[in-house]
Amino acid sequence: MKNGILITMILLLGVVIAACGGSKGDKQQASTSETKQAIKVTSAGEIATLDSALYSDTFSSDAIGQISEGLYRVNPDNEAELGIAKAEPTVSADKKVYTFQLRDDAKWSNGDPVTAADFVYAFQKVVNPKTASPSSNQLDVIKNANLIRNEKAEPSTLGVKAINDKTLEITLENPIPYLPKLLTGTPFLPQNEKFVTSKGSKYGTSADTVLSNGPFLLKDWSGIGTSWTYIKNKDYWDAKNVKLNKIATQVAKDTGAGVNLYETGAVQYTALTDEFVQKYKNDKAYHSDSKSLIGYLGFNEDRASTGNVHLRKALSMAFDKEAYTNTILGDGSKPLNGYIPADFAKDPANNKDFRAENGDLVTFDPDKAKSEWTTAKKELGVDKLTLEILSSDTEVSKKTVEFLQSEIQKNLPGLTIKLKSVPLKNRLALTTAGDYDIFYGTWSPDYSDPINFLEVYQSDGGLNFSKYKSKTYDAGLNAVKSTYATEPEKRWNEMLALEKQLIQTDAAIAPFYQGATAYLLDPNVKAFKSIHLVEISLTD
Repeated sequence: MKNGILITMILLLGVVIAACGGSKGDKQQASTSETKQAIKVTSAGEIATLDSALYSDTFSSDAIGQISEGLYRVNPDNEAELGIAKAEPTVSADKKVYTFQLRDDAKWSNGDPVTAADFVYAFQKVVNPKTASPSSNQLDVIKNANLIRNEKAEPSTLGVKAINDKTLEITLENPIPYLPKLLTGTPFLPQNEKFVTSKGSKYGTSADTVLSNGPFLLKDWSGIGTSWTYIKNKDYWDAKNVKLNKIATQVAKDTGAGVNLYETGAVQYTALTDEFVQKYKNDKAYHSDSKSLIGYLGFNEDRASTGNVHLRKALSMAFDKEAYTNTILGDGSKPLNGYIPADFAKDPANNKDFRAENGDLVTFDPDKAKSEWTTAKKELGVDKLTLEILSSDTEVSKKTVEFLQSEIQKNLPGLTIKLKSVPLKNRLALTTAGDYDIFYGTWSPDYSDPINFLEVYQSDGGLNFSKYKSKTYDAGLNAVKSTYATEPEKRWNEMLALEKQLIQTDAAIAPFYQGATAYLLDPNVKAFKSIHLVEISLTD
């Protein structure tokens, strides 16, 4: 799924490893001194791909975000600021045509300059139906993108043009006020056509088959490995502000394994869950930060059982969200009774938070769940039913689905839940193929606008694994992106209505928590501001 909030900008702020001092003794101090401007961290899962056109998970997006940069990048306040673009664009009178000048010193890691043609190639690749990019609908704001991805126009007609090597022109379908935020997203990153073509289908499948134009180079990743290293890219245009020289990453799907690595000094950062939070919450190395990640259940609407709205509503209300966040996560995550998380977006008219304004759309309610389950059984013509929940095989994912299994079977008598936990690549393949009943997943936004959540469930969206289809919903999305694009309050109200339809009326998915990051960070690490901005692949 999405790109979590990119770690790039926090790294630009600088992470400095103290040369002395600390709580792990002289051996740790010596090690820290030797690795000044370097850090060793854990990741909760593997990278699936480094191709910005093909990613569909947070781990991959996070990795891509370290080695690639687009026209804009994300600053520590989660706002868009100039990246490869050296100045804000000139904009036509109708606010549809944006002309960007690119930095003269932006380079690829093979020495080639980053050119406007690199953006044209990458954008056309994303919308080309032959690519089958899960993120293709995110480019619908660009002229002809929707027609192209639906095979009604050629990729060459996309509204993006290289005027010369350093001048890029983007033509939109309609004016949109949030274009800079949108352009920070992973699908809008450039690619070097000559290099990509030379690698063919192997592009992005290992550290050797990808180029970097961002603050770091990726090393020591074979495509299936559980460790990799980021090395400072000395040719990055803003390299002087990248204080870290090295980030060594080790996958630790089990929290206990990550804690053990931390305690032995093998890593300086690792995430915590459940009992480990309780154990370390008073330790000076302990930290916790909220984030915009959500956890949810997705339903396969192409199947007769999970295609029944009453069954989906029953499942959505059949588990105790507060018990889950308190006992399974315990990291500061909170129950979520809607799709858009709290503290993410505010009403342009009154500055009220989206989540507070739209209220609780789906809550834990075992009585209503049983009522909906009774109706579902009648409509499906069954007394009993067996469903399978698919998840990745990380420790937290497995504990999550085990909790859901217990709760659902307790509150919906006659419903049997089976579990299937597989490596993330397999989980993504199965959900993409529609080979599941229910899946547990997480989503982190590419940029801070509710549309980035809502557009996932566009009928022909590549990330719409639930195969949810609604002409009314699609029309509302179109209005948000076009008709109301320059009318902030109408746009906002339409997004409120879309969330209600998706969650309350159609129960297309069942959101149940908003994430937080609890973690251990070696006290010797200084200026490591807001670890949730670092987002070192903590979702599955």
